[in-house]
Amino acid sequence: MESNQILLETKFVSDIKGTFFVPSYQRGYRWGQDEVLRLLNDVYTNGKKNYCLQPVVVRKSGDAYELIDGQQRLTTLYLIYRYMKNVNPMFISEPAFNLTYQTRENSEEFLRTVDLSRREENIDFWFIANAYETIQKWFEVDLQLRFIHILEYFKEDVKIIWYEVGENEDAISLFTRLNIGKIPLTSAELVKAMFLSSDATGTVDRKKQEEISLQWDNMEKELHDDSLWYFLTNRTNARYQTRIDLILDLVSDRPADNREKYYTFFKIDELGKTMPLDDLWRKIQQTFLVLKDWYENHELYHKIGYLIASEKMTLQEIYKVSIGKTKQGFRASLDSYIRQSISIQNNYVDLSYEKKPDYDRISTLLLLFNVESVRQNGEHTQWFPFDKFKFDSKGKVSWSLEHIHAQQSEGLRTQEMWKEWLSLHIPSVRSVTEDTELPDAMQAAIDKPKLERTEFDSLQQRVIELLSVQGNAEYLHSISNLALLRSDDNAALNNSTFDVKRNLIVNMDKEGQYIPFCTKMVFLKYYTPSEDNQLHFWGQADRIAYVNAINKVLAEYLPEPIAMVEEA
Repeated sequence: MESNQILLETKFVSDIKGTFFVPSYQRGYRWGQDEVLRLLNDVYTNGKKNYCLQPVVVRKSGDAYELIDGQQRLTTLYLIYRYMKNVNPMFISEPAFNLTYQTRENSEEFLRTVDLSRREENIDFWFIANAYETIQKWFEVDLQLRFIHILEYFKEDVKIIWYEVGENEDAISLFTRLNIGKIPLTSAELVKAMFLSSDATGTVDRKKQEEISLQWDNMEKELHDDSLWYFLTNRTNARYQTRIDLILDLVSDRPADNREKYYTFFKIDELGKTMPLDDLWRKIQQTFLVLKDWYENHELYHKIGYLIASEKMTLQEIYKVSIGKTKQGFRASLDSYIRQSISIQNNYVDLSYEKKPDYDRISTLLLLFNVESVRQNGEHTQWFPFDKFKFDSKGKVSWSLEHIHAQQSEGLRTQEMWKEWLSLHIPSVRSVTEDTELPDAMQAAIDKPKLERTEFDSLQQRVIELLSVQGNAEYLHSISNLALLRSDDNAALNNSTFDVKRNLIVNMDKEGQYIPFCTKMVFLKYYTPSEDNQLHFWGQADRIAYVNAINKVLAEYLPEPIAMVEEA
């Protein structure tokens, strides 16, 4: 192996052989009962399914291996073999590997003997003895059955990831990253190493490896474009430590609910044993290019982006649907899934904000209305910004249904909230009436050291009557009076009338804050014909125009258009 290359492979636990040298820069064995039992139980409950332990990182040092990462796991595996040897010496030989220590010479001897009477001699002996006793108690629950199964699983089902670095690798720096820095090897790093490994089989020569390394870095760089990334997923890097993991998950067909840390690497490693690595790399590239093609196609971008953003389908599910289909067939499938996602069978105007299932259906419908409005209105020049919709500089953005015009005071429980509500509405009251009595009374209430609830309720009712039009009550909780707005703990604002919210939206827009397309259009009265337009109010004509716009934009997905009747 060249000194600057990596040797990467998977090995069954029973195939671990040789001497592992634990250098002085590492602490001793420190696993407690919880960690030991977790390893035993994970292996045992997994049964005959493939199971992969965390990587063991080593560097060749003469006839031995310097153990850079994996001391705790290897020591525990050694103790399990030592216990099985002690209870059945005729059936089990000595462990095929052993551990030596640069500064803990007595630990090597103690591992071989596990003389429990010496546990108090030093802290290393104490942890090793406790781990051995934990292993002993675990086996004794059903010694014969557990003995046979563990021995079999170690031979046929449980693997380690063998990660051998070149002799020139800075072992201390790597140890620091993996242990002190708590940055473990990721599936992506291991897959990359698989292609660049000096022991890689197949047709990947040195020149091809350099090409793969460059293409790998370019893919990772492109996936750091947030407009591409948040089109593909709703997740942050908490799930994907490197973004190329998303592509590798698709190639490995990783189930959405699978949380096994190295599942993706394990599956791709298996693929690498059944096909030339050059072909496997081409498959990874092609998968990425398919996603880029969707991203660059105006129609597919919006339809796929909506299904992912609404959490009605995962990227994995959409990718599977696309396999083997023509572009026309794929589009038809997407349209079918979009219809299913909103599942509108009756009059959607009858859905109510106050009912949880209806709330969710209205939210989904309005998201689709926003995405489709941008798609249809943009003529291929406007694109719905899924990245801004999902995340901003402060992290994940949450959206909620908000009343376009509120007529209730839910959540207004304190004097501070009452005074804030009054303060927000004074400009709107002054804009619709020249009479100064009401705004003066509102200001006087704000200035009082103690504002009584009854006084606030009376003022609030007068303001709502002034800033409302007839007919609002019947459709208060229907989609015709609802829009997507950022979730906000500001109860005074959430309970405000249309004009106050309109002023807020205008200010937010001026400050460059993202506002969903249709929400902005609602508060700018874009849908209302000019002859019916009352700038400070949200009334029946506005609601009818809003629903008609939804009907028009979503005609392809709704079973039939919904009609709202003008009130007498």
